[in-house]
Amino acid sequence: MTAADEQSGSAAHILDLVASGAATSRADLVRELGLAASTVSARVQELVDAGLLTEHGEGASRGGRRPRLLRIPESGAVALAADLGSHHARIGAVGLTDAVFDTSEHGFDLTAGPGPALDLLAARLGELAEAQRAAGRAVRAVGVGFPGPVDTATGRVIAPSRMPGWHLYELGDRLRDRLGLPVLVDNDANLMAAGEHRAAHPALRHLVVVKAGRGIGSGVISGGRLYRGAGGSAGDISHVRVDAAAERPCSCGNIGCLETVASGAAIAAALREGGIDADGAADILRLVADGEPLATTLVRQAGRHIGGVLSVVVNFFNPEAVVLGGALAQAEPLVAAVRGVLYERCLPMATSALTIAAASCGPDAGLLGAGHAALRECAAAVPGP
Repeated sequence: MTAADEQSGSAAHILDLVASGAATSRADLVRELGLAASTVSARVQELVDAGLLTEHGEGASRGGRRPRLLRIPESGAVALAADLGSHHARIGAVGLTDAVFDTSEHGFDLTAGPGPALDLLAARLGELAEAQRAAGRAVRAVGVGFPGPVDTATGRVIAPSRMPGWHLYELGDRLRDRLGLPVLVDNDANLMAAGEHRAAHPALRHLVVVKAGRGIGSGVISGGRLYRGAGGSAGDISHVRVDAAAERPCSCGNIGCLETVASGAAIAAALREGGIDADGAADILRLVADGEPLATTLVRQAGRHIGGVLSVVVNFFNPEAVVLGGALAQAEPLVAAVRGVLYERCLPMATSALTIAAASCGPDAGLLGAGHAALRECAAAVPGP
């Protein structure tokens, strides 16, 4: 999303105001945006013509003609959304009011290369698109969260760890060609942060959202908007060096990264070294729930390692909230350890009003972020008056 797309009075901004209930009529938008009535009317009409808004019923009069009410169509536009992990994919359709339809989980091995992954993803999204059309919903766009660096301007994947063949792969263009729809691709942690912010913390302006699963990622919300940084790598805490990792080699080619001691993959590997069968986050959570001592210790240690890196982030960025998402955030020992380290190492001014909590949206946070971002891009493409 460019700065021009995000400006006051843009089509995307108008949709946000109506979806949030901040504006229910053209007159409300005129007052909210401070624009001429003719300008607002023209932009609203473009959105109505595109099927992104509808006018239905009449509101209370304020001394003149009763205004027609604006709303998001219940059976209107949806985006197909995919939240990809290295070994799984969650897909669903997301509406402008953040309703999520027809979610499903699929085995999905990104490490096998882009060809097989693209075939599977396109097939599943194509089936989802048909289901939405059969339900009377208009499919407008596709949003994809990818577990690695992404050039959001081009939809290309940039040098992801553990994923041979993906560097500079044009995932956005390839999916667009297969599905015949506009496609937005972004880092999965960024989109999870956007979804969690919109759905659970819309009043907050500054927060950090961590995705702790097989790997570790983080998204940053600054000034109420997703912040990607100069090159799109803002929030990448996975490859920060930590003392506990010592000289352990990391998939990024460096040594001593946080990911090597605090990710789900690292915890599962340590459990196997200890003679305990564990393949991924689901096994780790089961073991912790059963009170298995080594699993609980490793998860608590991972939380302390993550908290140590986040303490620098909190002191530097001073967010209003740190939100812990991803599969491992369901483990209370991890959340408690992160919280303890942040209170131990951060300045009192930085933590006095800081919220530290598990994510509220569960596995749909990434879908919400991907779907909403894709719909905003769709709205930004609506021609202005």
